[in-house]
Amino acid sequence: MTFENILLEKKNSIAYVTINRPKVLNALNTATMEDLRAAFHDIKNDDGIRVVILTGSGEKAFVAGADISELATQDAVSGKKYAHRGQSVLNLIENLGKPVIACINGFALGGGCELALACTMRLASDNAKLGQPEVKLGIIPGYGGTQRLPRLVGKGLAMQHVLAGEMITAQEAHRIGLVNEVTAPAELIPRAEAIAAKIIANAPLAVQYALEAVNKGMQMTLAEGLFLEATLFGVCCATEDKKEGTTAFLEKRAAQFKGK
Repeated sequence: MTFENILLEKKNSIAYVTINRPKVLNALNTATMEDLRAAFHDIKNDDGIRVVILTGSGEKAFVAGADISELATQDAVSGKKYAHRGQSVLNLIENLGKPVIACINGFALGGGCELALACTMRLASDNAKLGQPEVKLGIIPGYGGTQRLPRLVGKGLAMQHVLAGEMITAQEAHRIGLVNEVTAPAELIPRAEAIAAKIIANAPLAVQYALEAVNKGMQMTLAEGLFLEATLFGVCCATEDKKEGTTAFLEKRAAQFKGK
């Protein structure tokens, strides 16, 4: 597939998605969001892809935010539709059924930070800056920032970042749990690939159901989440991969999973 605003490459069971608008610091306009939608639908339906690595082109930005010229034209009706469209793309990424690793290689502001929040995990280069500065433009985060950020770092810290709209360093983002790890810029993609390799070595269905258990369970009471976990555990027990995994362990050999 070819796209106007992103790059998509597939190799070694990994899909590399790169937002490719470096002249505008990879800002998210409607066309870019639709490219992301198409790319992630393709990835979702490609059984050969096990993990996604998402990053931005250039050395300055992951995604510096939304396209302000588009935001400036929104009214009450179109603005709500604009937010819903963006949310639907990020929901697709969050619930892809495959891990998505955000490699934050610079600015991740506004919609860029929200895009990272929708990913399964976040790695940041040590020169990255993150934030939700929408209040400085007279708006609020509209791509899930007011919902995912407090679920990730807690209500108090999320309130501080959303209401003050200040940028934070990669190190501070790591301290509060917004990013998983901080690396040197040159090590960002290799570190993501190392994590991806460990995921790819595991049973595909187990990874898929673990993702579902965590994502759906976060929206449930503890009792409901535990019921979901037990149900998905039972589903795993009926797979060929479970039989292969347990047999391989007992036979002291490497498992050969088939995703069945």
